[in-house]
Amino acid sequence: MKTNPDIAHQRLYNQHLAAAPFEKPEEVVQWLGAVQAQEYAHAKWALGLRMQDVPDTVIEQAFTTGAILRTHVMRPTWHFVTPADIRWLLALTAPRVNAVNAYMYRQLELDDALFLQSNAVIAKALEGERYLTRLELGAALAQAGLVAGGMRLGYIVHRAELDAIVCSGPRRGKQFTYALLDERAPQVKTLERDEALAELARRYFTSHGPATLKDYSWWSGLTAADAKAGLEMVKSHFEQAVIEGNTYWFSPHVLTPAGASPTAHLLPAYDEYTIAYKDHRAILDPQYLKQVISGNGIVIVINGHIVGTWKRILKKDMVIITPTLFTPLGQAEDQALNEAVLRYGKFLDLKVTPG
Repeated sequence: MKTNPDIAHQRLYNQHLAAAPFEKPEEVVQWLGAVQAQEYAHAKWALGLRMQDVPDTVIEQAFTTGAILRTHVMRPTWHFVTPADIRWLLALTAPRVNAVNAYMYRQLELDDALFLQSNAVIAKALEGERYLTRLELGAALAQAGLVAGGMRLGYIVHRAELDAIVCSGPRRGKQFTYALLDERAPQVKTLERDEALAELARRYFTSHGPATLKDYSWWSGLTAADAKAGLEMVKSHFEQAVIEGNTYWFSPHVLTPAGASPTAHLLPAYDEYTIAYKDHRAILDPQYLKQVISGNGIVIVINGHIVGTWKRILKKDMVIITPTLFTPLGQAEDQALNEAVLRYGKFLDLKVTPG
Protein backbone atom coordinates (compact mmCIF):
# COMPACT_ATOMS: atom_id res chain seq x y z
CA MET A 1 0.00 0.00 0.00
CA LYS A 2 1.65 3.20 -1.16
CA THR A 3 -1.00 5.70 -2.27
CA ASN A 4 -4.38 7.14 -1.36
CA PRO A 5 -6.10 5.00 -4.04
CA ASP A 6 -4.63 1.95 -2.27
CA ILE A 7 -6.21 3.16 0.98
CA ALA A 8 -9.62 3.57 -0.66
CA HIS A 9 -9.42 0.16 -2.31
CA GLN A 10 -8.45 -1.68 0.85
CA ARG A 11 -11.12 0.09 2.91
CA LEU A 12 -13.77 -1.03 0.41
CA TYR A 13 -12.50 -4.57 0.82
CA ASN A 14 -12.17 -4.53 4.61
CA GLN A 15 -15.58 -2.92 5.11
CA HIS A 16 -17.10 -5.64 2.89
CA LEU A 17 -18.44 -3.20 0.35
CA ALA A 18 -16.28 -4.99 -2.20
CA ALA A 19 -15.44 -8.25 -0.39
CA ALA A 20 -17.65 -11.30 0.05
CA PRO A 21 -21.05 -10.23 1.44
CA PHE A 22 -22.30 -11.26 4.86
CA GLU A 23 -25.34 -13.48 5.29
CA LYS A 24 -26.86 -11.94 8.45
CA PRO A 25 -27.21 -8.34 9.69
CA GLU A 26 -25.62 -9.23 13.02
CA GLU A 27 -22.51 -10.48 11.18
CA VAL A 28 -22.08 -7.05 9.59
CA VAL A 29 -22.45 -5.28 12.94
CA GLN A 30 -20.11 -7.65 14.74
CA TRP A 31 -17.44 -7.29 12.03
CA LEU A 32 -17.53 -3.48 12.12
CA GLY A 33 -17.74 -3.38 15.93
CA ALA A 34 -20.58 -0.85 15.90
CA VAL A 35 -22.53 0.88 13.14
CA GLN A 36 -23.68 4.49 13.53
CA ALA A 37 -27.46 4.47 13.42
CA GLN A 38 -29.17 7.72 14.38
CA GLU A 39 -30.76 7.78 10.91
CA TYR A 40 -32.49 4.42 11.25
CA ALA A 41 -33.60 3.87 7.65
CA HIS A 42 -30.16 4.83 6.35
CA ALA A 43 -28.44 2.60 8.91
CA LYS A 44 -30.45 -0.38 7.71
CA TRP A 45 -29.26 0.31 4.17
CA ALA A 46 -25.67 0.48 5.47
CA LEU A 47 -26.09 -3.14 6.61
CA GLY A 48 -27.88 -4.13 3.40
CA LEU A 49 -24.99 -2.80 1.30
CA ARG A 50 -22.72 -5.35 2.95
CA MET A 51 -25.06 -8.27 2.38
CA GLN A 52 -26.16 -10.19 -0.72
CA ASP A 53 -29.40 -8.83 -2.19
CA VAL A 54 -31.39 -8.78 1.06
CA PRO A 55 -34.50 -6.61 1.42
CA ASP A 56 -35.07 -4.00 4.10
CA THR A 57 -37.45 -6.42 5.83
CA VAL A 58 -34.57 -8.76 6.72
CA ILE A 59 -32.77 -5.97 8.60
CA GLU A 60 -36.01 -4.90 10.28
CA GLN A 61 -36.67 -8.45 11.45
CA ALA A 62 -33.19 -8.69 12.97
CA PHE A 63 -33.91 -5.49 14.87
CA THR A 64 -37.34 -6.71 15.97
CA THR A 65 -36.00 -9.98 17.37
CA GLY A 66 -33.01 -8.32 19.03
CA ALA A 67 -30.34 -9.93 16.85
CA ILE A 68 -29.07 -6.38 16.50
CA LEU A 69 -29.64 -3.69 19.12
CA ARG A 70 -29.63 0.10 18.92
CA THR A 71 -28.32 2.21 21.76
CA HIS A 72 -26.14 5.22 22.56
CA VAL A 73 -22.53 4.10 22.68
CA MET A 74 -19.41 6.02 21.63
CA ARG A 75 -19.02 9.74 20.85
CA PRO A 76 -22.14 9.79 21.80
CA THR A 77 -24.70 8.83 19.19
CA TRP A 78 -26.95 5.92 18.26
CA HIS A 79 -25.22 2.76 17.07
CA PHE A 80 -26.24 -0.72 16.07
CA VAL A 81 -24.40 -3.26 18.23
CA THR A 82 -24.79 -6.97 18.84
CA PRO A 83 -26.10 -8.46 22.08
CA ALA A 84 -22.75 -10.21 22.53
CA ASP A 85 -20.84 -6.90 22.42
CA ILE A 86 -23.17 -4.38 24.01
CA ARG A 87 -22.09 -4.77 27.65
CA TRP A 88 -18.34 -4.54 27.22
CA LEU A 89 -18.73 -1.67 24.75
CA LEU A 90 -20.88 0.25 27.21
CA ALA A 91 -18.51 -0.45 30.09
CA LEU A 92 -15.61 0.86 28.01
CA THR A 93 -17.17 3.92 26.38
CA ALA A 94 -19.96 5.06 28.74
CA PRO A 95 -17.59 6.98 31.07
CA ARG A 96 -16.43 9.05 28.09
CA VAL A 97 -20.00 9.65 26.91
CA ASN A 98 -21.04 10.69 30.42
CA ALA A 99 -18.13 13.14 30.46
CA VAL A 100 -19.39 14.64 27.19
CA ASN A 101 -22.92 14.83 28.64
CA ALA A 102 -21.81 16.31 31.97
CA TYR A 103 -22.57 19.91 30.99
CA MET A 104 -26.12 19.03 29.93
CA TYR A 105 -26.63 16.95 33.08
CA ARG A 106 -25.85 20.07 35.12
CA GLN A 107 -28.01 22.33 32.97
CA LEU A 108 -30.97 19.96 33.35
CA GLU A 109 -30.34 19.44 37.09
CA LEU A 110 -29.62 15.75 36.71
CA ASP A 111 -27.26 14.02 39.14
CA ASP A 112 -26.32 10.50 40.21
CA ALA A 113 -28.96 10.40 42.95
CA LEU A 114 -31.71 11.22 40.47
CA PHE A 115 -30.36 8.75 37.91
CA LEU A 116 -30.45 6.04 40.57
CA GLN A 117 -34.16 6.74 41.08
CA SER A 118 -35.00 7.10 37.40
CA ASN A 119 -33.16 3.89 36.46
CA ALA A 120 -35.17 1.98 39.08
CA VAL A 121 -38.48 3.39 37.79
CA ILE A 122 -37.59 2.64 34.17
CA ALA A 123 -36.45 -0.91 34.97
CA LYS A 124 -39.69 -1.64 36.83
CA ALA A 125 -41.83 -0.20 34.01
CA LEU A 126 -40.14 -2.42 31.40
CA GLU A 127 -39.95 -5.60 33.47
CA GLY A 128 -41.53 -8.69 31.91
CA GLU A 129 -40.73 -7.77 28.28
CA ARG A 130 -42.90 -4.67 28.31
CA TYR A 131 -41.69 -2.48 25.47
CA LEU A 132 -42.40 1.23 26.01
CA THR A 133 -41.78 4.38 24.00
CA ARG A 134 -39.81 7.28 25.43
CA LEU A 135 -43.00 9.21 26.15
CA GLU A 136 -44.46 6.21 27.97
CA LEU A 137 -41.31 6.01 30.08
CA GLY A 138 -41.76 9.71 30.80
CA ALA A 139 -45.28 9.01 32.03
CA ALA A 140 -43.98 6.26 34.32
CA LEU A 141 -41.34 8.64 35.70
CA ALA A 142 -43.94 11.36 36.27
CA GLN A 143 -46.17 8.91 38.10
CA ALA A 144 -43.22 8.20 40.40
CA GLY A 145 -42.83 11.91 41.08
CA LEU A 146 -39.87 12.55 38.78
CA VAL A 147 -40.17 15.48 36.38
CA ALA A 148 -39.18 14.22 32.95
CA GLY A 149 -40.06 15.84 29.63
CA GLY A 150 -38.34 17.19 26.55
CA MET A 151 -34.55 17.21 26.74
CA ARG A 152 -34.61 16.22 30.40
CA LEU A 153 -36.46 13.00 29.55
CA GLY A 154 -34.07 12.38 26.66
CA TYR A 155 -31.03 12.59 28.89
CA ILE A 156 -32.64 10.48 31.63
CA VAL A 157 -33.33 7.67 29.15
CA HIS A 158 -29.92 8.18 27.56
CA ARG A 159 -28.32 7.66 30.96
CA ALA A 160 -30.36 4.47 31.44
CA GLU A 161 -28.79 3.21 28.20
CA LEU A 162 -25.28 4.11 29.34
CA ASP A 163 -25.90 2.42 32.71
CA ALA A 164 -26.85 -0.80 30.86
CA ILE A 165 -30.46 -0.66 32.07
CA VAL A 166 -32.19 -0.34 28.69
CA CYS A 167 -31.62 -0.81 24.98
CA SER A 168 -33.85 -0.91 21.92
CA GLY A 169 -37.02 -2.96 21.81
CA PRO A 170 -39.00 -3.84 18.69
CA ARG A 171 -40.67 -1.01 16.83
CA ARG A 172 -44.37 -0.42 17.39
CA GLY A 173 -45.44 0.70 13.96
CA LYS A 174 -43.04 3.54 13.27
CA GLN A 175 -42.42 4.25 16.94
CA PHE A 176 -39.25 3.10 18.69
CA THR A 177 -39.51 1.34 22.02
CA TYR A 178 -37.12 0.52 24.85
CA ALA A 179 -36.50 -2.85 26.47
CA LEU A 180 -34.64 -4.07 29.52
CA LEU A 181 -31.08 -4.92 28.57
CA ASP A 182 -31.17 -7.84 31.02
CA GLU A 183 -34.01 -9.33 28.99
CA ARG A 184 -32.67 -8.41 25.54
CA ALA A 185 -29.08 -9.53 26.14
CA PRO A 186 -29.01 -11.85 29.18
CA GLN A 187 -25.91 -13.64 30.45
CA VAL A 188 -23.54 -11.83 28.11
CA LYS A 189 -19.83 -12.15 28.79
CA THR A 190 -18.04 -8.98 29.79
CA LEU A 191 -14.39 -8.06 29.27
CA GLU A 192 -11.82 -6.55 31.59
CA ARG A 193 -10.96 -2.98 30.62
CA ASP A 194 -7.62 -3.82 28.97
CA GLU A 195 -9.27 -6.69 27.11
CA ALA A 196 -11.97 -4.31 25.89
CA LEU A 197 -9.43 -1.69 24.80
CA ALA A 198 -7.58 -4.33 22.80
CA GLU A 199 -10.72 -5.86 21.31
CA LEU A 200 -12.17 -2.57 20.11
CA ALA A 201 -8.87 -1.56 18.52
CA ARG A 202 -8.57 -4.97 16.86
CA ARG A 203 -12.10 -4.75 15.46
CA TYR A 204 -11.61 -1.24 14.16
CA PHE A 205 -8.30 -1.65 12.37
CA THR A 206 -9.35 -5.03 10.95
CA SER A 207 -12.65 -3.81 9.56
CA HIS A 208 -11.91 -0.13 8.89
CA GLY A 209 -8.22 -0.14 8.03
CA PRO A 210 -6.12 1.35 6.62
CA ALA A 211 -6.68 3.98 9.29
CA THR A 212 -4.67 6.24 11.53
CA LEU A 213 -4.64 6.44 15.31
CA LYS A 214 -6.47 9.78 15.03
CA ASP A 215 -9.15 8.09 12.94
CA TYR A 216 -9.60 5.44 15.61
CA SER A 217 -9.68 7.93 18.46
CA TRP A 218 -12.40 9.90 16.64
CA TRP A 219 -14.49 6.81 15.83
CA SER A 220 -14.29 5.25 19.28
CA GLY A 221 -14.65 8.46 21.28
CA LEU A 222 -11.87 7.22 23.57
CA THR A 223 -9.17 9.50 24.89
CA ALA A 224 -6.03 9.67 22.79
CA ALA A 225 -4.20 7.79 25.54
CA ASP A 226 -6.74 4.95 25.66
CA ALA A 227 -6.89 4.70 21.88
CA LYS A 228 -3.10 4.49 21.72
CA ALA A 229 -3.02 1.90 24.50
CA GLY A 230 -5.50 -0.29 22.65
CA LEU A 231 -3.51 -0.10 19.43
CA GLU A 232 -0.27 -0.89 21.27
CA MET A 233 -1.81 -4.12 22.57
CA VAL A 234 -2.75 -5.39 19.10
CA LYS A 235 -0.35 -3.67 16.68
CA SER A 236 1.68 -6.86 16.20
CA HIS A 237 -1.32 -8.20 14.23
CA PHE A 238 -1.22 -5.31 11.75
CA GLU A 239 1.05 -3.76 9.18
CA GLN A 240 1.72 -0.06 8.88
CA ALA A 241 2.56 2.35 6.09
CA VAL A 242 3.43 6.05 6.07
CA ILE A 243 1.59 7.94 3.34
CA GLU A 244 1.86 11.72 3.00
CA GLY A 245 3.24 11.90 6.52
CA ASN A 246 0.45 9.87 8.17
CA THR A 247 0.87 6.37 9.62
CA TYR A 248 -1.84 3.93 8.57
CA TRP A 249 -2.51 0.56 10.22
CA PHE A 250 -4.15 -2.31 8.38
CA SER A 251 -4.54 -6.07 8.22
CA PRO A 252 -1.67 -7.89 6.52
CA HIS A 253 -3.90 -9.93 4.18
CA VAL A 254 -3.30 -9.69 0.43
CA LEU A 255 -5.58 -7.26 -1.36
CA THR A 256 -8.02 -8.53 -3.93
CA PRO A 257 -7.01 -6.90 -7.23
CA ALA A 258 -9.30 -4.10 -8.33
CA GLY A 259 -11.71 -5.19 -11.06
CA ALA A 260 -11.51 -3.82 -14.58
CA SER A 261 -15.09 -2.55 -14.38
CA PRO A 262 -15.96 0.34 -12.06
CA THR A 263 -18.11 -0.36 -9.00
CA ALA A 264 -20.52 2.16 -7.53
CA HIS A 265 -22.28 2.45 -4.18
CA LEU A 266 -25.03 4.74 -2.95
CA LEU A 267 -23.85 5.27 0.61
CA PRO A 268 -26.37 6.33 3.26
CA ALA A 269 -26.02 9.08 5.84
CA TYR A 270 -23.28 8.37 8.38
CA ASP A 271 -22.08 5.20 6.67
CA GLU A 272 -19.02 3.66 8.31
CA TYR A 273 -17.08 4.16 5.07
CA THR A 274 -17.27 7.92 5.57
CA ILE A 275 -18.09 8.67 9.21
CA ALA A 276 -15.49 6.37 10.76
CA TYR A 277 -12.46 8.51 9.79
CA LYS A 278 -11.15 11.87 10.91
CA ASP A 279 -9.29 12.46 7.66
CA HIS A 280 -11.18 11.94 4.37
CA ARG A 281 -8.51 12.94 1.87
CA ALA A 282 -8.02 9.34 0.75
CA ILE A 283 -11.59 9.14 -0.55
CA LEU A 284 -12.64 12.75 -1.19
CA ASP A 285 -11.19 15.72 -3.04
CA PRO A 286 -11.21 18.47 -0.36
CA GLN A 287 -12.82 20.95 -2.75
CA TYR A 288 -16.08 18.96 -2.50
CA LEU A 289 -16.15 18.66 1.29
CA LYS A 290 -18.82 21.35 1.76
CA GLN A 291 -21.19 19.59 -0.66
CA VAL A 292 -20.73 16.32 1.21
CA ILE A 293 -21.34 17.93 4.60
CA SER A 294 -24.43 19.79 3.38
CA GLY A 295 -25.76 16.51 2.01
CA ASN A 296 -25.33 14.78 5.40
CA GLY A 297 -22.77 12.43 3.93
CA ILE A 298 -25.29 10.76 1.60
CA VAL A 299 -22.79 10.16 -1.17
CA ILE A 300 -22.08 8.33 -4.38
CA VAL A 301 -18.86 6.32 -4.29
CA ILE A 302 -17.22 4.90 -7.40
CA ASN A 303 -14.13 2.73 -7.01
CA GLY A 304 -13.81 3.91 -3.43
CA HIS A 305 -13.91 7.65 -4.15
CA ILE A 306 -16.75 10.06 -3.44
CA VAL A 307 -17.92 11.47 -6.78
CA GLY A 308 -21.22 13.08 -5.81
CA THR A 309 -24.25 13.12 -3.53
CA TRP A 310 -27.77 11.75 -3.90
CA LYS A 311 -31.25 12.34 -2.55
CA ARG A 312 -34.30 10.12 -2.32
CA ILE A 313 -38.02 10.79 -2.24
CA LEU A 314 -40.19 7.90 -1.12
CA LYS A 315 -43.61 7.47 -2.72
CA LYS A 316 -46.21 4.77 -2.14
CA ASP A 317 -44.93 2.50 -4.88
CA MET A 318 -41.64 4.06 -5.95
CA VAL A 319 -38.48 5.81 -4.83
CA ILE A 320 -37.17 8.82 -6.74
CA ILE A 321 -33.36 9.02 -6.79
CA THR A 322 -31.68 12.31 -7.71
CA PRO A 323 -27.88 12.21 -8.08
CA THR A 324 -25.70 15.32 -8.02
CA LEU A 325 -22.29 14.59 -9.52
CA PHE A 326 -19.16 16.65 -8.93
CA THR A 327 -17.86 15.93 -12.44
CA PRO A 328 -19.31 14.09 -15.46
CA LEU A 329 -19.00 10.29 -15.48
CA GLY A 330 -17.75 8.05 -18.25
CA GLN A 331 -20.04 5.50 -19.85
CA ALA A 332 -18.85 2.58 -17.68
CA GLU A 333 -19.11 4.64 -14.49
CA ASP A 334 -22.59 5.80 -15.45
CA GLN A 335 -23.65 2.18 -15.95
CA ALA A 336 -22.21 1.25 -12.54
CA LEU A 337 -24.18 4.09 -10.95
CA ASN A 338 -27.40 2.89 -12.62
CA GLU A 339 -26.81 -0.58 -11.20
CA ALA A 340 -26.29 0.89 -7.72
CA VAL A 341 -29.55 2.83 -8.01
CA LEU A 342 -31.44 -0.30 -9.05
CA ARG A 343 -29.93 -2.20 -6.12
CA TYR A 344 -31.29 0.38 -3.70
CA GLY A 345 -34.74 0.09 -5.23
CA LYS A 346 -34.57 -3.67 -4.88
CA PHE A 347 -33.63 -3.30 -1.19
CA LEU A 348 -36.76 -1.21 -0.59
CA ASP A 349 -38.86 -3.39 -2.93
CA LEU A 350 -39.84 -0.26 -4.82
CA LYS A 351 -39.65 0.83 -8.43
CA VAL A 352 -36.85 3.34 -9.01
CA THR A 353 -37.51 6.56 -10.89
CA PRO A 354 -34.73 9.05 -11.71
CA GLY A 355 -35.19 12.54 -10.29
